[in-house]
Amino acid sequence: MSLLSIQDVTVRFEPKGKPVVLALDNVSLNVEHNTFSVIVGPSGCGKSTLLRLVAGLETPTSGRLDLDGKPILGPSADRGMVFQSYTLFPWLTVRENVMFGPKLKGLPKSEYEDIADRFIAAVHLKGFEKSYPKELSGGMRQRVALARALANDPRILLMDEPFGALDSQTRQLMQELLLEIWQEQRKTVLFITHDIDEAVFLGDEVHVMSARPGRFKKTLSIDIGRPRGIDVLTSPAFMEYKREILSLMHDEALRAQMA
Repeated sequence: MSLLSIQDVTVRFEPKGKPVVLALDNVSLNVEHNTFSVIVGPSGCGKSTLLRLVAGLETPTSGRLDLDGKPILGPSADRGMVFQSYTLFPWLTVRENVMFGPKLKGLPKSEYEDIADRFIAAVHLKGFEKSYPKELSGGMRQRVALARALANDPRILLMDEPFGALDSQTRQLMQELLLEIWQEQRKTVLFITHDIDEAVFLGDEVHVMSARPGRFKKTLSIDIGRPRGIDVLTSPAFMEYKREILSLMHDEALRAQMA
């Protein structure tokens, strides 16, 4: 059984006094245990809407979403979420942010403090435990957000363009850090991006979406060995995957402009 099953999901937005928007049209996707799945597509294709459905923050017009064979009916700690915007609690320190979830679960103090310290070390922020979010750079804040999500021990990690606001060098470092942690933790990841390089560098599979209404146009299995370093970015295999995805997305961007 797949960890995450999305079956025949359609989403229509019907704002009062405005035209109906068909955001997702009969979308199906299975995400296997311990895999790194990436969804890429043109702006406005429904990528983030789909992730919000999996997070339980939105409900489909029709169709079904299951995690571990059970229907997704709302938010839950079994799904960790990392957004592009920094969603840390500004009044809490780094350590307090990371241990917030485990503490809320009612774990003993010694246990949730150990969990926080372990994941702060994993994202290379040891020494910043007492810092507040406003005292950190953008990349550091996203590392805290990643540590906070992982500290809850979710069944699946949902990431919505988490590095989109970072400069290119910091973004690459964050991608490498994420892969390092993923190799160690072996969490299932569903990652949204519009960046083709990022999609190929990170993913086991890359699911390419069409322009709105969003549908899956093609899935590519990324046959590039792990662990992956920056040398992968110039390899022939990487360039071939990039070329194919770029062609698919270019066709969709043209179609969207002519619609």
